[in-house]
Amino acid sequence: MTQSASLPPARSLAGIALVLGSAIAWSYGGAIQRFIGVADGWTIVFWRCLFAGLFLAVFMLLRDGPKGTIRLFRALGWPGLSIAVGFALVSTFFVLAVSMTPVANVVLFMASIPLFAALLARIVLGEPITPVTWGAIFAVILGVGIMVSASIGEGGSILGLTLAASIPAIFACMTVITRRYPGIRMTPAACGGSFIASAIAATQASALVVGGQDLALLFCFGALNLGLGMALYVTGARMIPSALAALLGTAEMILAPVWMVLLHNEIPSGRTILGGAIVMAALFTYLVSHTRPPERPRKQRAGLTLPRKTLN
Repeated sequence: MTQSASLPPARSLAGIALVLGSAIAWSYGGAIQRFIGVADGWTIVFWRCLFAGLFLAVFMLLRDGPKGTIRLFRALGWPGLSIAVGFALVSTFFVLAVSMTPVANVVLFMASIPLFAALLARIVLGEPITPVTWGAIFAVILGVGIMVSASIGEGGSILGLTLAASIPAIFACMTVITRRYPGIRMTPAACGGSFIASAIAATQASALVVGGQDLALLFCFGALNLGLGMALYVTGARMIPSALAALLGTAEMILAPVWMVLLHNEIPSGRTILGGAIVMAALFTYLVSHTRPPERPRKQRAGLTLPRKTLN
């Protein structure tokens, strides 16, 4: 086998490793937050998003150079700014929701993002929904209902659940925007969104001064959880099919509750586990069905090339 023939498999393996690494990096966010001794959620949002924004800015400067980084920000336009605002909201809501409700609830709500996006794309863009997708959507509704009933029955925070439920809805809107405008650059949007969230949090926080240990944890929470996860994802997702990248991303939802059990003994209730299992099964079925695109007639397949969404 020639070297050129071996390059595509190596590239695919690198993409799989990077996307899986991003899922692992994102999965321990809730566990880190539980170690932080800062009581004010807005203070946590300020430092986390500030460190994430700085990490992504340095990442772009090293990857694209100063001129390339400026071009990426200039190319955002209003669709890119919309994604930045959405990223600011979900980054904020995640921190506030985790402070009010179990981490398992938050990440399992996030597992429904692809299905929320499919439903919204049907409404806004007229994209068809397959019977498998419809079945997965109804299964997610059932699973989320079971999880919510468990949290309410245990005295869970309604506000925390509302914030957690808002995350997939906002992500679904962001997904539809990126489908409508596939040239959106995700890294500058995430970077800008991090700074937007940090600036808003600065006006709401009771105090911004934190101790040295908490500052180190906040650096890990922002740079090594949020920022590094995004850098790994945008690099690896360009090397593999988008459906495979989404499938690998489910590792985040599986690992996040595991970290909480191992590090904080935060054990989900029986109904949360049941509802979460239904959500994950529906998501897995949906994603697997999309890794096998339907066969096209030979005349359509000949010479067919599809543009890939710009992730950088």
